[in-house]
Amino acid sequence: MTKYLVTVLIENKKEIDDPEGQTIYRDLVLKGGYSFVKSVRSAKCLKIEVEAASKARARDEVARMCDELRIYNPVVSTCIVDRIEIIR
Repeated sequence: MTKYLVTVLIENKKEIDDPEGQTIYRDLVLKGGYSFVKSVRSAKCLKIEVEAASKARARDEVARMCDELRIYNPVVSTCIVDRIEIIR
């Protein structure tokens, strides 16, 4: 078995307000003067270490776990397995 570090992103769906992202956006543009920034969306990042037979298996198991255990609220959020890295 190989150890993998699986990164999972949980963020509000596009149609759901993101007050934290909006606050960061306002601070960047109004206080920081970064006028090139056009929007900000915040997200929660989970880094989960697992053992699996393959990268695909690690992805599938973590995605299934997040869905089954309701790690996120599917009504307002999306859950994306973003990255999978081998741990050496």
